[in-house]
Amino acid sequence: MKGSSGSGKKQTGSSPCAACKLLRRRCDKQCVFAPYFPAHHPHKFINVHKVYDASNVNKMLQKLPVHQRGDAVSSMVYEANVRVQDPVYGCVGAISSLQHQLDGLRAQLALAQTEVATSRCFLAQPLVPPRSHHHRPTFSWTPTHNPNLYLTWTNPSMMMIQCGHAS
Repeated sequence: MKGSSGSGKKQTGSSPCAACKLLRRRCDKQCVFAPYFPAHHPHKFINVHKVYDASNVNKMLQKLPVHQRGDAVSSMVYEANVRVQDPVYGCVGAISSLQHQLDGLRAQLALAQTEVATSRCFLAQPLVPPRSHHHRPTFSWTPTHNPNLYLTWTNPSMMMIQCGHAS
């Protein structure tokens, strides 16, 4: 690994980075791991090493421009932590779970929007009070996933009031 040979000077005045400490090697100024796996966060490197192996992480980081390495390390840390928690599905399981939550929230939002549209439509119509007990007004509406919503209200004289909402 680059920066892992014994010929480099040991960092003066500081402890080795988390990667070098775990790998029991000297940490020199050119250590590719030091900026991303500081000594005070050893847990970040432990799972990354378990999942990817230090030599593969070193190769990946060496191939990337310096300005992209931080994002790559963040991604590896996240993916490694999820893979340790769920060895079978890893990130795919997390993404699938979030997708199901998103689908449920979209359905709830669609239902709420339909209810708001129905309420607005119904409240916009003038209501005629019934003339007798025998002819009570009826209200019918069946929620569907159809973007066209129709609300029907029948007053005692059997006049139909329809309100439509088209998306």
